[in-house]
Amino acid sequence: MRFQLACVAMIGLICVGLALAQGPKAPPDLKLRGDRFKPLTYVQMTPEQKTLVNHVLSGERASMDGPFNIMLRSPEMGDLAQQLGAYVRFHSSLPRNLNEFAILITARSWNAQYEWYVHHQNALQAGLSPALIDAVAAGKLPASMQPDEEAVYNFCTELLTTRQVSDATFAAAKAKFGERGVVDMIGVIGYYNLVSALLNVDRYPLPEGAQAELKPLR
Repeated sequence: MRFQLACVAMIGLICVGLALAQGPKAPPDLKLRGDRFKPLTYVQMTPEQKTLVNHVLSGERASMDGPFNIMLRSPEMGDLAQQLGAYVRFHSSLPRNLNEFAILITARSWNAQYEWYVHHQNALQAGLSPALIDAVAAGKLPASMQPDEEAVYNFCTELLTTRQVSDATFAAAKAKFGERGVVDMIGVIGYYNLVSALLNVDRYPLPEGAQAELKPLR
């Protein structure tokens, strides 16, 4: 019995020694960026801000780039918003290429340079036509679209420019994507309106070496 107790004590001492040797865990380097909203460090953050960070980093984004340094100023709102963002970006009922198309149309309407920079690459990876992307960037009607692309383009453009959607545009979107798809498309437009507004107010910088891709539309 004494031998067993001695072994347990020895194992405990070894574990304590290893923990002390490793020292305290260094706070994560979040590589936050910003302009008007200055980048925060993890050690500066409140428990609510750290909760937002942990939720974002443990999710599918695994990065604090984009609006999250700004959202940290209202972390409870930011945490709710990032949950919506995770759904509309990664789990929408819309096919990924069409979802990215809707995001690009929204970014173009805001002249949101960082949002466009990120989702231009995502859209290409999802298989969206470069010609389609170039037309949206130039503020022009794409010369050629598939029927599902046309339904997304018409719905998003009409909603963003007129704040309404005609019966014909609604019916075409519903026929292609169902009522859930229509609501998911409204959701992605709504979320990326929020993101674009946050980024534009902050004047969020592009990554070092990146060039702004959008020119102001007349």
